[in-house]
Amino acid sequence: MPSPRNIALTVHELEVGEFYWVLMEEAADAGRADGERHVYEPLEAAHEPYATYSNALVAGVAVMRRLFGADGKPVHDGRFTALSTGRSL
Repeated sequence: MPSPRNIALTVHELEVGEFYWVLMEEAADAGRADGERHVYEPLEAAHEPYATYSNALVAGVAVMRRLFGADGKPVHDGRFTALSTGRSL
């Protein structure tokens, strides 16, 4: 059974009115002890902007569901062999 992954989703407004979702994963070598901050590394990000924060957030959630399944378990079929980004998902 694969070990659980600590994935975070955030939305950044890089230019006024241009919102991008970003998936990040906790760094494997973070070595944090109790009370220390989590360290995350970018995993995937949208290549095209969304007009609103909420649209970018919903798109990011959709990518997470495609990658990890609705129940949070990794999807292991041939359709998603690599992470895809942008609105094509």
